[in-house]
Amino acid sequence: MPILRLFIILAIQVLIINHIHLCGYITPLLIGYVIIGARKGTSHVLLLLFGFLTGFLFDVFSNTAGMAAASMTLLAMVLPLLIRLYAPRDSDDLFMPTIISIGMFRYWTYSLLCMFVLHAMFYVLDAFSLHDWQLTLLSIAGSSLFASVLCVIAELLIRKRCG
Repeated sequence: MPILRLFIILAIQVLIINHIHLCGYITPLLIGYVIIGARKGTSHVLLLLFGFLTGFLFDVFSNTAGMAAASMTLLAMVLPLLIRLYAPRDSDDLFMPTIISIGMFRYWTYSLLCMFVLHAMFYVLDAFSLHDWQLTLLSIAGSSLFASVLCVIAELLIRKRCG
């Protein structure tokens, strides 16, 4: 199921979302949605490998020269901390952050934080300087917000179909 979701999200990202540039600077990376739904007890090594593989596939199809692989690997590295932050204290290792398990507002803030980490790394690597730092901040903030809204929409569609 995660592999099928990876290829569906990757196709949507590469074929549709990569061509959306709001205000000329805001392009969301929905590809982060693939990894933010990981279970609490997922092996850190497996999470890092899956994050790198997802980013690498995105890089191959989007010609982004390793920026997505680095960004997705960073997201995979901090994801266990973020899941622990949003998971109930008595949750087991099978806990998965979803709209159903943590609620709409908490899921939105969780996805916003995850997307901020992903987009911050991606756009800082893209700019690679502080020359236009205002433009970089605009890209990070706008893309993170737009991507988190898309994550909530995707989550609602998936949970509605499954549940």
